[in-house]
Amino acid sequence: PHTTAKLKVLTVIAVRYVLLPLLPMIFGILLSGLNMCMGGSATSCEECLLIHPSCAWCAQEDFGRGRTLTSRCDFSQNLQKRGCESQFIEFPSSSTSVLKNVPLSSKGSGPTQYDVTQIMPQKISLSLRPGDQTWFEVQVRQVEDYPVDLYYLMDLSLSMKDDLDTIRNLGTKLAQEMGKLTSNFRLGFGSFVDKNMSPFSYTAPKYQENPCNGYKLFPNCVPSFGFRHILSLTDKVDRFNEEVQKQMVSRNRDAPEGGFDAILQASVCKERIGWRKEAYHLLVFATDDVPHLALDGKLGGLVQPHDGRCHLDGNNEYSASTMMDYPSLALLGEKLAENNIYLIFAVTKRLYVIYKNFTALIPGTTVEILDQDSKNIIQLIINAYNNIRSKVELTVWDHPEDISLSFTATCQDGQPLPGLRKCADLKIGDTVSFNVSVEARSCPPRGTDQSFTIKPVGFKDRLEVAVDYRCDCSCSRTARANSSICSSIGTYNCGTCRCEPGYLGARCECQEGETSSMYLSACREAEGKQVCSGRGECSCNQCLCYESEFGKIYGSFCECDDFSCARHKGILCSGHGECHCGECKCHAGYIGDNCNCSTETSPCISDDGQMCSGRGSCVCGRCQCTEPGAFGDTCEKCPTCPDACGTKRYGCIECRLFNSGRLADNQTCQRLCKDEIITVETLKTDDPGAVLCLYKTDNDCVMKFTYSEHANGQSVLTALQEPECGGGPDAMMVLLAVVGSILLVGIVLLAAWKLVITIHDRREFARFQSARSRARYEMASNPLYKHPISTHAVETDFNMYGKSYNGGVH
Repeated sequence: PHTTAKLKVLTVIAVRYVLLPLLPMIFGILLSGLNMCMGGSATSCEECLLIHPSCAWCAQEDFGRGRTLTSRCDFSQNLQKRGCESQFIEFPSSSTSVLKNVPLSSKGSGPTQYDVTQIMPQKISLSLRPGDQTWFEVQVRQVEDYPVDLYYLMDLSLSMKDDLDTIRNLGTKLAQEMGKLTSNFRLGFGSFVDKNMSPFSYTAPKYQENPCNGYKLFPNCVPSFGFRHILSLTDKVDRFNEEVQKQMVSRNRDAPEGGFDAILQASVCKERIGWRKEAYHLLVFATDDVPHLALDGKLGGLVQPHDGRCHLDGNNEYSASTMMDYPSLALLGEKLAENNIYLIFAVTKRLYVIYKNFTALIPGTTVEILDQDSKNIIQLIINAYNNIRSKVELTVWDHPEDISLSFTATCQDGQPLPGLRKCADLKIGDTVSFNVSVEARSCPPRGTDQSFTIKPVGFKDRLEVAVDYRCDCSCSRTARANSSICSSIGTYNCGTCRCEPGYLGARCECQEGETSSMYLSACREAEGKQVCSGRGECSCNQCLCYESEFGKIYGSFCECDDFSCARHKGILCSGHGECHCGECKCHAGYIGDNCNCSTETSPCISDDGQMCSGRGSCVCGRCQCTEPGAFGDTCEKCPTCPDACGTKRYGCIECRLFNSGRLADNQTCQRLCKDEIITVETLKTDDPGAVLCLYKTDNDCVMKFTYSEHANGQSVLTALQEPECGGGPDAMMVLLAVVGSILLVGIVLLAAWKLVITIHDRREFARFQSARSRARYEMASNPLYKHPISTHAVETDFNMYGKSYNGGVH
């Protein structure tokens, strides 16, 4: 897999840095009339090299002899075909040389802690030809068990009194937790309030010794102060507890605090604070209010900008608090980076968005939500530390203006990510690499030495890059003044004559002002075209282009200029390219007709590491959301997306609210979930702007929450305090319920049967009664009726018995 990843990286590099620069040359060869080298009208070797990195110069003396006009500036292959021998072709290219390459270390503590290496290589040298890209690889590793220095900077204004009570034993507990992450941990402490002057603090005489004078809730406190360094970094954590026990809160007048004064002093007073060179520097800034910024000091008459220096007096207090303005964000970021300090904003929930915006302006900073009484401070610091150790981001120091840098990151998955200089979700010990392409846009003045530094944010390690420019041709070293080749009135240099003022021609054979029909025809680009394109005069077979207030007019026929290119917001080539003969030649990292489209993709990477959160595409350095309902800088907000509930469930509800789920173990929870979570006993679902989400937990309970986006850009999750779960079944109740159900069903069935029979009988009886009432005959007149008694006439002869009867009726 490692070999496959390297092949992918090499493929990307080959396409980006080898094939792409050659495309202009390929098109120039295939398409006639598009040869930028010959069309550039270069009159010297140095001018030729500046046109395009694919252009070469022929310094051979007899090259092109017999032709009226010929160009020594062309593609190298064309020059050889036209008879220029290879030893006379000037075609320098950019190159890279590694000067120092110490292998990466694997462990931070122990006998080798002073020689730990986390970046490789450490020093390189670049030889750059303008427009010709070269590249080099940088590897970075977060080594295990690296020493940590943590300085706790606390707001001691009156509103932080409960927080002060909470952290009185912080040192011991924090050292125990940090001991699980590093064997070399040191802790320091400092505090701040605000400038002790009006209108920032109470300055009336009765408040000088006790600003809380007359304040019933808390009548005693110490005078306000700008910054006080209390405990230098030490591994004796009991000292931390002792010093914190001694502290008392103070009181200032306005809501904002002077915390940025304190941050800057804690950063630049490194000897007093005790920052070690061979350690991670963590500065925890705990507050419950917004800070004063630069220019706020003018409210108190402070017009002198902050000088960025250390101003601690003999009592370790900030002595220039009432003399200089508050520092700016730019100065703060510069000093934090200069001293390799990670700044952790530990702020209350209502301030999260404000300080989150600060992190975008100050590299190497992170923000965490602090409970009202700082109960979660230890977990907050651990989470912030793990977040810092889980990512690597490169910064560039002393970046020369004429050099373009482009980064391609290869993180732990082995996939090259063009335009990205940051890797996240790393484990300690992981190694990531960055391919850096370098391109010089122009040549500085001769003798100028350029250099810059590439440095991971918060690391002491760095890569030093020295730069020299290949802007001169080797043939220029043998230039001959007043050469006979140049009619003794010019300097022969690299195959051409540089004539003295007033003379023209390939061999300085003409004087200015000489004209003829032959010369005029040579000054037309084509028959019927204007002489010198109407922007110059023809003199001795050559066009002398007019000067223009808009820029330079040039070319064999004055057909080109450096100001007739596309503009963006009135800026030529958007300021990210050079105008060459009506076409913008974009600097590295920009594309488009007017070079206004950045190829940088890092602004499009969301917190979960996906491009535009997987809901859009990165176009010109900005996310264009394609998922319906998605919005935000990285399309991270999408209440109506099908995966919205699942994303918030795993990333916030399970992880942050219940400390469970798949993200709870790899320390990415705090980084991924920055939403405000509100817990309620009863969840209201009547908000039309909120999406109701629910899911089944592992113990068959149902968790419900709503997801909505506020107008200030904050995502809000309103969740039940606990999942809804049914109570356990009672066996006796279940048995009685079953038996009762059976009996009830039986009774119901019997009643139904009885009801059916009764209804049936009543219907039959009614039918019988109806039949009787409709009878047409009475019983006496019924011809079918037969009486039960019958009468018969019988004649009997009884002679046989000795009697004689004549008959009778019996």
